[in-house]
Formats: sequence, structure tokens, C-alpha cells
Amino acid sequence: MIFESPISHRFHVEEWHRMGEANVFDPENHLELIDGEILDMGPISPNHAGHRMRLTRRFNLLPDLPAIVGINHPIQLSAFSEPHADLALLTPEIHDYTTCHPKAADVLLLIEVSDSTLRFDREQKRLLYATHLIPEYWIVNLIDNCLGIYRQPENGDYREQITLAKTDHINLVSLTEIQVRVADIL
Repeated sequence: MIFESPISHRFHVEEWHRMGEANVFDPENHLELIDGEILDMGPISPNHAGHRMRLTRRFNLLPDLPAIVGINHPIQLSAFSEPHADLALLTPEIHDYTTCHPKAADVLLLIEVSDSTLRFDREQKRLLYATHLIPEYWIVNLIDNCLGIYRQPENGDYREQITLAKTDHINLVSLTEIQVRVADIL
């Protein structure tokens, strides 16, 4: 058989899980399955990890939060994509996601803390999340010290895209009663 160009193999989420169970990958690697490709997201800096902890604390301290806070939790968006957002607010489920990973319909908000992956988070992940109708996506931009807000997914992108400074406040789309001070997470 003659090939004019190389053929890439797209991995299915089930294959991805089997490889994980077989310890194919070094557990120290920060890998994600995006559109069938296994991507090495690189090491997490102390600044990134510290901001993830700050986000976690901020959302866990909200009284009577009608959502589950997922930290670096896999979100199965499709048969070929299972990214790990830094923080996810998820609809409460009876099984608390112990029998399956959350799906796109379970997500209220996804947040990425972004330094070395800023361009990837702004471009590929934004479009991936919009395509799968994630209602709200935030990028904690550690490079420019601001918060990118993406809402109203439509036709593979977000219709509303705004940038907030430390002095601003934001209410969540799905949980309008919750207001967050940007300074608390930057």
C-alpha cells in the first residue's frame, strides 16, 4: 500500500482511558486529549498552581454553592476530547461523578489559569469549549494580569468576549446570584 502523505491516528476517549490504565504515560506528565491528539501541556509553574489554589479556595468558600467544584478534573466533551480545566463548576449529580466524567452538559463554568499556554487557551480551547456549548469560560491571564470572559457559545465561538481588570466584579451566567471580585482570583 502506498501513502502520499502520513496518516495520523486520532485517539478515542476509550483508547485514552485504556492507555492510562495500562500506565503508558508517565504520571508526572500533564497530558490532555484534544480532538483525538494527546497533548503534553508542560509543567505547571508555582504561579499557576498558586492561582489554581486561590480559585479553589474562592469557590469553595461560597456559602450554599449549588454546584460541585472540580479541580483539574477531566471533562469529556466528545468521543475525541477530554481536556482538564483548572477549575470547573459542575451541576450536582446523584453519583457525584464517581461513575463517569462530567460531560459538556454538566458544566456551568470552566476556568483555565494561563501563563505558558495563554495562546492555546485563547484559541484552541476557547473554540473547543464553544463548539461543545460550554456556557461560560474564563481565562485567568497571568501574563497580562486580567480575566478573559467568554459567554454565549454560538457557531463554534463565543458571541460575548470581554476582558476584566482586578477592580472589576463578575456574575456567573448560570448562577447569577454569585458575584466574584476579579481581585480575589488574580
